[in-house]
Amino acid sequence: MAQIKSLLAVRSEGGCGIARGMRILPITVVATAVIALAADPGWPQFRGPDSNPAFEGAAKLPDRWSKTENIEWKSVIPGRGWSSPIVVRGRVFVTAAVTDGESKKPQAGTEYSNQYVAELMKKGLSEKEVMDKVMERDFELPHQVNLHYFLYCLDLKTGSLVWKREFHTGRPPGGRHRKNSFTSETPVSDGKSVYVFTANLGLWAFDLDGKQLWKTPMEAFPIYLEFGTAASPVLAGNQLIVVSDNQKSQFAASYDKRTGELIWRTQRTLGTGEFRSGWSTPFVWKHALRTEVITVGPRALISYDLEGRELWRMSGPADAPIPSAFAYGGMLHVDGGRGKALYAIRPGASGDITLAEGERSNAYVAWSEPRVGTYLPTPVAYRGSIYVLTETGILSQLDAKTGKVAYRNRLDVNAGNFTSSPWAYDGKIFCSSEEGKTFVVNAGEKFEVIRVNELEEMIQATPAIAGDRLLLRTETTLFSIRQRRSRAVPPRS
Repeated sequence: MAQIKSLLAVRSEGGCGIARGMRILPITVVATAVIALAADPGWPQFRGPDSNPAFEGAAKLPDRWSKTENIEWKSVIPGRGWSSPIVVRGRVFVTAAVTDGESKKPQAGTEYSNQYVAELMKKGLSEKEVMDKVMERDFELPHQVNLHYFLYCLDLKTGSLVWKREFHTGRPPGGRHRKNSFTSETPVSDGKSVYVFTANLGLWAFDLDGKQLWKTPMEAFPIYLEFGTAASPVLAGNQLIVVSDNQKSQFAASYDKRTGELIWRTQRTLGTGEFRSGWSTPFVWKHALRTEVITVGPRALISYDLEGRELWRMSGPADAPIPSAFAYGGMLHVDGGRGKALYAIRPGASGDITLAEGERSNAYVAWSEPRVGTYLPTPVAYRGSIYVLTETGILSQLDAKTGKVAYRNRLDVNAGNFTSSPWAYDGKIFCSSEEGKTFVVNAGEKFEVIRVNELEEMIQATPAIAGDRLLLRTETTLFSIRQRRSRAVPPRS
């Protein structure tokens, strides 16, 4: 049982694997200030224009909804996908993979695979027998499925389908845990084109009318225990940047957004032993001194310049990083992962800035707060505070300048499970559970849940904000939630 024991050993590290309940299911997945959207509202990438889904503006956004209240429209999205919606020039883009035949459905929670392993081990099964049964129940492997990968374009005002493009067909390059999807990476746009990334498969560029501009195939690399992939692409000028932390050949790479040609590729060697995979979306940090590409990998945070050269690094993140870095109040904020610290880092670092044992700060680490890091959701910064949500529904509020914790409270005794990252507007913090409930919490140092909105369908994707609309994706449907009363709206197909 050597492999099972090695997986159980990562439990204290906040890592992944069977022992941590098959938790590598990011969506899943950052700013110098909260977002002020222009007259033509846009949400061009995962977690919004500044990678921090917090909004201050004149638009009145909804804080109350149900399946019948404040639903402007809802559109069924065929296939399975946990990518977030993006919004460009009045159009909504989202990806999904349609499976020939049945697709294994997700299940709420992060412990059910652990529990299954424990049951099988009690029966005296061999390690191979345990792994075979877990793989059979909770994973889809490439030889088991044939997929049709789609990019969908919807009208922002009506939810009607404008066009769809099948950008790839065939067996996937790797497997997935049934809680993940084969299209968990969120597209990114520069306002003229939409760029689609499926790790280990390739990159595609489309114009806003659905014409394919180019495609760049990519080599497939193994991911830890076939959990699947999730890290989304980002843009920096004409560079389209991706990070692939995998079991064989970890790298960060840049492609020309106009042609798809490789600009640079930097190899990286992170993690230890069998834990080398990561799921954290990179962050482009623009500040007065320079522009940096921030990457959170297994056990290390690394910054690169726009030519792929390492600027600085810091040890400290977990074996299985999922949350993304973001900037707020002039500092970089990094969630080190479950059981690890939350860090605030000043601009201008170089070399190794790792904290010495017992240190909470140094020349470039302004502050760190131990054991506040989360496994799945990325924190949100809003009105001078950082709000950190765990996958088990515990919300913490910290002062963004000092890291001082004001509270750490469970949203509800039956809050459920959380993959989607929290977001903020109108003096409120929003936390959507996998069970379809959104807890609305007053912003500030006093913890207060003011209501719970229910859609009664699994939520794992982080939403998008477009003007006065909230776009929330569930397992089957994309909802446009708007401040208005409406009767039940029939789903579009």
